[in-house]
Amino acid sequence: MRTCRFRHQGHERYGLVEGDAVRALTAAPWAGGLAEGPALALAEVTLLAPAQPSKVVCVGRNYRAHAKELGNDVPAVPLFFIKPSTSVIGPQEAIRCPEVSREVHHEAELGVVLARTLTRATPAEARLAVFGYTCLNDVTARDIQREEKQFTRAKGFDTFCPIGPVIETHVDPLDATVVCRVNGAERQRGCTRDMAFDAFALLAFISNVMTLLPGDVVATGTPEGVGPIRRGDWVEVEVSGVGVLRNPVV
Repeated sequence: MRTCRFRHQGHERYGLVEGDAVRALTAAPWAGGLAEGPALALAEVTLLAPAQPSKVVCVGRNYRAHAKELGNDVPAVPLFFIKPSTSVIGPQEAIRCPEVSREVHHEAELGVVLARTLTRATPAEARLAVFGYTCLNDVTARDIQREEKQFTRAKGFDTFCPIGPVIETHVDPLDATVVCRVNGAERQRGCTRDMAFDAFALLAFISNVMTLLPGDVVATGTPEGVGPIRRGDWVEVEVSGVGVLRNPVV
C-alpha cells in the first residue's frame, strides 16, 4: 500500500495512491483512515510531505563507509539527534541554503514512519509498530556541524528535511537500496544491509530514550558519498520500492 499527503483545491488530505491516481482518506492511514470520494489524477494534486511528524529522529554514522569518509568511528551505540518538525518539506519543495553556511550537503536516507506509540520497546515490538517507509534527505550545513561539533543548528534549518514522495508499506528495510543523484549524476549508493544498527534495533534503542508517536519519522543514516548541493541544483533521493524524492535547491 502506498499513501501520501496532498493538496487539492486548497484542501490538504491524506491519500491512498492507486497507480497514477489518489483517493482521499478520512484520516491519517495509521489512524484508520478510509478511502472516500472519487479518485484524482496525481497530476492534478500537489504532493506534500507524506507525514506530519512531531519529530524526526536521525541517526549519525550508521554506515561504516560514511563514518570513515568523515573521519569518524562507528559509535558503540546509535548516535541520534532530532530535526525539528519545521524542517520537513515535501517533494518538489525547495531546499533553501542559509546565507550563514557555505557548505550544505545532501544525505540520502531510508525513513521509517511509525504507526503507533512506541516506548521502551524491543526490536520485535518495534517491527510491529512500523507503518511504512519513505525517502528522506538529511540536509546538513557541514561547515557549521564541523565548527560546532553539534548537530542541532547544522541540521535544523527550515527545509532541511525533505520527505516523500509517498510512504510504502511493503519494503524490506534490511535490504533496501538508497541512492542520491544531483542534477542526474549519482553521488551516493548504499544498501541498508551495511548499516551498523538495523532499522528495528534503532527504533527500539530510541524508544528506550523517548516515546515515538504515530506519524513520527526515524531516519536510519546515510551511505558514503555525501557532498555539496548549491543553488540551482536538483537533488534526488531514491529508495528501492518507494520511489524518487526530488527537490530543487535555492
